Amino acid sequence: MATAPGTELDKRTGAALDTHDEPSVEWGWHGHFPRATKITGWFSVVAILGMLIGNHTGWNEDVYLILTAVFMAGALIRWQIKDRTSWRN
Repeated sequence: MATAPGTELDKRTGAALDTHDEPSVEWGWHGHFPRATKITGWFSVVAILGMLIGNHTGWNEDVYLILTAVFMAGALIRWQIKDRTSWRN
């Protein structure tokens, strides 16, 4: 069965592309947004602690919210310390 013209894709190898033009050719996505991730993380910590204000009556919800916020803040602080030291791996 014949295919319509222009519907077949040409296969290219990774070696045919220049890594200076496309740095992600060999290993995939190369970008990340550490500053935006940290800002979003701290916003999430504040939002979770803001959920403590409400009409719930028990302490069960408060404990989970506080533990989640402390865990997230600890991870963000650890990330900040790790970025400032020489052992960045």
